[in-house]
Amino acid sequence: MPSETTRPLLATRLNAEPPIFRGCTSSELLGIVGVAICVWLPIGFLAGAAVGATTMGLGFSVLGALGTVLGASSLLERVKRGRPEGYYQQRGVLWLEDRGLVRRRHIRYSGPWDLGRRRER
Repeated sequence: MPSETTRPLLATRLNAEPPIFRGCTSSELLGIVGVAICVWLPIGFLAGAAVGATTMGLGFSVLGALGTVLGASSLLERVKRGRPEGYYQQRGVLWLEDRGLVRRRHIRYSGPWDLGRRRER
């Protein structure tokens, strides 16, 4: 029996992106950063223009984006905890389907299934 030090390493996440920051993968983190920048950059420039210092507004934007990334990654980490891979994406699609914002792609029926044929007598 091999000892603990000679046992080969197993690839547990071979077909999935590894988490790099607070349980978020690089693509999830880039999405959060993109949304945060798109939201905070105009707010920062407006705040800087109101005060008369656009550079200060840019700094405000950076701080807001950093706070958003930290908060959103913590929230996403909590949502993903103990769930299978792709869970929250599927929940999001089901939520959109329930509200009629996207075409229904998932069958969600509970009860007996029928082939639609009548029995011959």
